[in-house]
Amino acid sequence: MSKITFLGAGSSVFAKNVLGDCMMVPSLQGFEFALFDIDHERLKDSENMLNNLKNSTKSTVNVKAYTDRKEALRGAKYVINAIQVGGYDPCTITDFEIPKKYGLRQTIADTIGIGGIFRNLRTIPVMLDFAEDMQEVCPDAWFLNYTNPMAVLTGTMLRFGGIKTVGLCHSVQVCADHLLKSLDMPTDNLHWKIAGINHMAWLLEIERNGEDLYPEIKRRALEKQKTKHDDMVRFELMKNFGYYVTESSEHNAEYHPYFIKSQYPELIDKLNIPLDEYPRRCVNQIEGWKKMRDDLVNNKNLEHQRSHEYGSYIIEAMETNIPYKIGGNVLNTGRLISNLPEKAVVEVPCLVDSSGVTPTYVGDLPEQLAALNRTNINTQLLTIEAAMTRKKEHIYHAAMLDPHTAAELSLDDIVSLCDDLIEAHGDWLPKFK
Repeated sequence: MSKITFLGAGSSVFAKNVLGDCMMVPSLQGFEFALFDIDHERLKDSENMLNNLKNSTKSTVNVKAYTDRKEALRGAKYVINAIQVGGYDPCTITDFEIPKKYGLRQTIADTIGIGGIFRNLRTIPVMLDFAEDMQEVCPDAWFLNYTNPMAVLTGTMLRFGGIKTVGLCHSVQVCADHLLKSLDMPTDNLHWKIAGINHMAWLLEIERNGEDLYPEIKRRALEKQKTKHDDMVRFELMKNFGYYVTESSEHNAEYHPYFIKSQYPELIDKLNIPLDEYPRRCVNQIEGWKKMRDDLVNNKNLEHQRSHEYGSYIIEAMETNIPYKIGGNVLNTGRLISNLPEKAVVEVPCLVDSSGVTPTYVGDLPEQLAALNRTNINTQLLTIEAAMTRKKEHIYHAAMLDPHTAAELSLDDIVSLCDDLIEAHGDWLPKFK
């Protein structure tokens, strides 16, 4: 029996999206869906939910929960990763509250920035443990990584894990539709092209029936900026750099040095930037789960419609050899994006079939876009360096080169902040020298 293993299966809603999608695929009937999570109560909830969904959809998959990770992985053909190390309490709270003492504010803190750096440092050892297990019990499996920080974790697996890995995010496939709908423009018959890095990939082309839509997009965006809305940072970036970026305004507000600035506090209100957004979401999700749990976990008539998540489409393409195109996160080997570093993980169009994931060559990005990407790549690569060498100096370097952190704090304060975060994380981090 072929096997799909889901690590972090206690994330019940996401497990329903991705594995529910897989239940809809004819070529995946008869597969085992192996579930693993360190939270055994949430693991049981997901097992019950997926068995209800299996029965209501008349799928022939076999859902099985494991409390032994290596056994969950044994013989897997595909491994889906959706873990979060340290959770909201204590680690997300730490990532936000200690930087606040230095006057450094964040919105999401899961990609780069101080929060992203430390999320990486506590997650990388766990990911490399996965890789070690996989090399022993399923060395040929594909590792589909959904966990943030996407670029660093995917890059670590590809460079040091020895496992076939692709990083997946849903910001690419929803980008063009979201932009056009927000500007009251039709979304039919679109052609678009996106490339860059995760959460900062660029809508390089967007056409309908051969007509370039960018002039009208920019005209409407300038008009929309006259009143407050929820995508103001991305529209500011498009106005100044020429292109729309894939990930949301609340994310991009902290990827750049221009928006969250103690010397310009008026920008927070002017551009509608939601400081501390991720902790609020975490609290709401925790409360929401209490209300949602019975409806989701114990619903014998649970239904599902296939989502836009890439996971099931990738596995289907590999199983059937019917090609499918995705926006995938892969190493920039051979300079797929020729003006970004080879060690970087880039988000580019990829073809998926039974031979695996084949990235496409993009060439040069417009130079200003590559320059913005490189500011984030600097921090990403130094975070990997810190994780693999266990040297504090590289944690400092990663933080010193982070655009938002460097725009707000002195070098001495950055070192002090990193030291405080290392101490506060305690055993959530490996020992650094």
